[in-house]
This record gives sequence, C-alpha cells and structure tokens, in this order.
Amino acid sequence: MGATICTDKVILNQWHPISSVDDLKNNEQGNTILLEEDLSFNKISDEEVLIWKSADPSKKLLQAKLKYGYLWTTLGHPAPDLFSFPEFYEIDRRNVATGAFGVNISAGRAIENFLDMGHFPFVHTGILGEEPHTEVKEYDVSISENDDEILATKCQFYQPQAAVASSEGTDVEYIYRVPHINCAILYKSSPVDESRQDAIVIFVQPVGPEKVRAHTGMCIIDDKSADADIRLFQQTIFGQDKPILENQLPKKLPLDSRAETPIRADKSAIAYRRWLSQKGLTYGVIPSKDINLSRFT
Repeated sequence: MGATICTDKVILNQWHPISSVDDLKNNEQGNTILLEEDLSFNKISDEEVLIWKSADPSKKLLQAKLKYGYLWTTLGHPAPDLFSFPEFYEIDRRNVATGAFGVNISAGRAIENFLDMGHFPFVHTGILGEEPHTEVKEYDVSISENDDEILATKCQFYQPQAAVASSEGTDVEYIYRVPHINCAILYKSSPVDESRQDAIVIFVQPVGPEKVRAHTGMCIIDDKSADADIRLFQQTIFGQDKPILENQLPKKLPLDSRAETPIRADKSAIAYRRWLSQKGLTYGVIPSKDINLSRFT
C-alpha cells in the first residue's frame, strides 16, 4: 500500500463522511475520493461496511463507522467516537439525507458559508431572507474547550419561508454548532413545535484541498411533508449556494482574519478560523504565516 498523499495529521486524524446510509446497497461496491485517495466500500450488512484504498492490492481495511445516517471513515488515528448529536435519536424526528453536492471549493469555505447569515436575503431571496430585512443582529460566539466545538447562540433572522412546513414569514432563532473541523449543525425554531428546534446538518467530505462533497441532511419535527419535498427544499438552497461558493477566491480558506475584511456578521467565521489555526490545520487552508496580506487589499 502506497504512502498517504495528505500529510496533515490534523485532518488525517478525523472521521470523514463518504456516503449517506440511504445510498448504500448490500454487496454493491461504491467508490469515492477522500483527501485525494481513491477509496472503495462495500456494505455487508446493516451493521458492517468494508472500506479500503482502491489501489491497495491487499485490500487492507480502513476503519468504518455508521452513525447519524452516514458512513464515516478515516485515513489516520481519530478519537474512538464522533461528536454528540442526540437529536438524531429522538423518535419523533424525521432524519432525511437531502443530498451530496460536489463543489469546487475547500471544506473550510463550505462550512464558513453555512455559518453566514448575512447572505440570506441576497442569495436565498424569498426563502431564507429578503430585503429590506438584511440586518444580522448581535449574537454570541464561544469556543468550548471542554467539548472542543464552536457555539453561536442568540442568532435571529427574518425568513419568508424558514422550513418546508412554514406558511408565512417569521423571525427565526438559530444556534450554530461546529463540533468537527468539517461538520456543522444548525438548530432553528420549529414551525411545528415552538418549544423545540429543527436541526440541519452539513457534513463535508474533503475530496482534495479545493474540492469537496457536501453531505446535507435534516433532522426535523415534521410528520406531514413528504421526503421528496424536504429534499427539494434543501437542494434548492444548496443549488443557490454552489455558484457563490465556487466563485470565491482564494478557494482555500485564509486563517488570518485580516485577510478578508471582517464585519459584525462574521463573528462565527472569525472564531472558526481562529479555532482551525489553533489546531494547526494546513490542508485546504492558507495558514496565517503563509498569507500575503497585500493580495487581499
């Protein structure tokens, strides 16, 4: 078996999503790319999936995990388990994988876009935002050392159609969690139950330093909408995001917040960049020490 192409231990020692469980077929080989490595996988049963490097004649197995509706693997030595996501197991929730999207952008850029409320009125007009409701109100952001994650709370934004089940515009309360360098969860007010929140996920698979597959899903309190409508709603949103993402330059995420002019709405993005920098991530990013600030001014 040849040497691993990626040498960044920070990203190697992570669990990465490579397929939704819904897309796995018994005894049917699938293929994908993770960190520039061609991988193959085969579902043996509902509890077992085999994964190996496609070019490895010995088919030495990689670690595999089935969790939160996805198949995860690693090219390094990650923590034994994934981050906590208890809402996934609540029996009255709908867990719907809403699609995997190939995007020519770095994983960090994809996550940062997911955290950005400021683009809602301009990119998702008539759904997640509309003019003149363009203000991103003050919110709180913290980096938890105990849970090793970013948490943005007290987020509020006016949305014309916040969810599939929404019938009118409303001010929506958000909480953002970033519990993994390439995964984020958005909790938002449920239009069905005011006391609870829906959850929307983006689990990003880094195909290369400037190319990803963004796995999206919904964990929602909604017993009326069809799965197809739920998928269409999320696919519409991501379809609007994709051209914006692919036109961002540089495609790698600059970790020095001075590289791109920050505003109040960017508090989550600034915390995210600082968090990645503290971890020492180098893959798919431009580390602070490597940034030529004159390129951005």
